[in-house]
Amino acid sequence: MTDSSPLPVVVSGIQPSGTLHLGNYFGALRQNIALANDESRREEAFLFIVDYHALTTLRDAEALRRYTMDVALDYLALGLDPEKASLFVQSDVPQLSELTWIFLCLTPTSLLEKGVAYKDKVAQGLGANGGLLTYPILQAADILAYTSPGRGLLVPVGADQKQNLEISRDTASRFNQTFLEDAPLFPLPEPFILDEVSVIPGTDGRKMSKSYGNTIGIFDQGKALKKTVMSIVSDSTPLEDAKDPDADNTFALIRLLANDDEREEIAASYRAGGYGYGHAKKELIRLIDRQFGEARERRRELAEHPDRVRAILEDGAAAARARASEVMAEVRDAVGFLNPRGRSGQSAPTHLLNW
Repeated sequence: MTDSSPLPVVVSGIQPSGTLHLGNYFGALRQNIALANDESRREEAFLFIVDYHALTTLRDAEALRRYTMDVALDYLALGLDPEKASLFVQSDVPQLSELTWIFLCLTPTSLLEKGVAYKDKVAQGLGANGGLLTYPILQAADILAYTSPGRGLLVPVGADQKQNLEISRDTASRFNQTFLEDAPLFPLPEPFILDEVSVIPGTDGRKMSKSYGNTIGIFDQGKALKKTVMSIVSDSTPLEDAKDPDADNTFALIRLLANDDEREEIAASYRAGGYGYGHAKKELIRLIDRQFGEARERRRELAEHPDRVRAILEDGAAAARARASEVMAEVRDAVGFLNPRGRSGQSAPTHLLNW
């Protein structure tokens, strides 16, 4: 029997805080692109670069512009079809700021203080600013601003990130119960995972993360790639001895890139002995080159035509603003604003600013 339920809207954001790495690819980018390009599995797809979020830690204007463009280049080079999905920059959708404020007015302060990222910063003795404190509510606005009547919201996430949606679900429920209990506006967003990928190890064995400085860039190549891969931490088992592939950081990455036959052959070589970690690292380099070689060429070509990339982002932002404006008209009406349609994307009249 064919499922006749309405197809969902897909939403996903990624922060432009540095060079994207294999953890980003296998944890998010790959599945975002696959789902966004497959029109049989969703109604619409909104993929965005969350530069507002980046401001919680980044204080370099040129770096933010560069990182934002880099994420757009990466998405397009890796195969995202801008004719099938809206790719845009978060700060080009001003409705998000208004929706965030409305959500914040419904959010208990105690809930914000329990935020994982905020608590981690405080525990580390680092400056936790107001943006970091309210980060989860802006994230909720990111997700819920593109609601479509009668359709669910799917948020592609890595297998270890399902809990990140809980505050968004709580926020949607709180708004519905407060203002629209009889006819809820916001569906509860659901995580959507195409592949159950475990935590991607970095070069030091911890979760691959820019904050740990243990990443392998998606578009690293040549000497830079070799240097990084050869630095992957391994144990001191002699070359001639048998090794356990499942206990090795290099093989954990090989597993993601190799096909079934290659994976079994390499694992057998580990167990047979006479196969060193250096051999495995060279194989990993080969697999990375194979996986991303064509994308590297596309990225080089795109980087030579930045105006084309900006045009794609502008088109995506226009589609996002149109949807967010429809949602905000419903929100403004529900909370009791005098003008439900508002003045989306425009400044308020100066005579209304005398407060």
